[in-house]
Amino acid sequence: MKLSPSVSIEQSESGLEFIKVASEKCDAKIFLQGGQITEFIPKNNKPLIWVSQEETYQEGASIRGGIPICWPWFGTHANDGWPAHGFARTSVWQADEVHESDEQITVSLKLPMKLVNTTYWPHQSALKVEFILSDKLQVRLTTTNLGSVPFSFTQALHTYFPTSDITNTHVDGLQGAQYIEFSEGPFVQNDVVSFNRETDMVYTQASTMQSINTPEGVINVSRENSSSCVLWNPWIEKSKRLSNFADDEYKTMLCLEAANVLTDKVTLEPKQSHTLITTISW
Repeated sequence: MKLSPSVSIEQSESGLEFIKVASEKCDAKIFLQGGQITEFIPKNNKPLIWVSQEETYQEGASIRGGIPICWPWFGTHANDGWPAHGFARTSVWQADEVHESDEQITVSLKLPMKLVNTTYWPHQSALKVEFILSDKLQVRLTTTNLGSVPFSFTQALHTYFPTSDITNTHVDGLQGAQYIEFSEGPFVQNDVVSFNRETDMVYTQASTMQSINTPEGVINVSRENSSSCVLWNPWIEKSKRLSNFADDEYKTMLCLEAANVLTDKVTLEPKQSHTLITTISW
């Protein structure tokens, strides 16, 4: 992979490789493990994504924060013992291309399918993620069916967002969508969402733009090729059980995830591709 003047490859203290971007538009870090962006700071602005202070960046473990890639299934699999949220978020991806212009930097990674356990995923396919970095962040996850039979999958870009006070944070733009929560529903979202308990809502028929109103400002979140999304905050009791997560960190984060889940799952015919896109900005 040919690097550009603003892009370098570095190592964390634990030995994981990441791509570092330091440009006139933004600063960013993208780990090869998980194909996972963990830092995005537009120039002269605040960080747009959150990572736990307890994260230790260990080999083979998903990073608690940033944007984990849940693929080719979201949540727990029906088969006991299969990895939660799929295998993409703990696999080591391959740096593919970097393009830099005056307006933006694009970094693309590929998942080496020859290393994937065919018990989990017997299909012939390709998976690529692109990060388009400017004063905003766009993530594009493209699945291609290289085989001769259709296959289906679910997925999510599990974005962790920062806030200084979850009780003074709300999410607008989900009104009218249906949601499942803790396996119950569907219910209809009537109001702006605020946070005063554990939240784990899987939305369908959602509009393609939401805004997260935080004490620091408004974060705009949009999706393409997706009519489903997930809203999550572990609150008090679940925070105590989470790995790489301080007991009180639920106060400073929330997840709003672009997804293709439930009735919004993707079925790809041979030679077809699907690209899940999320764009976030202050």
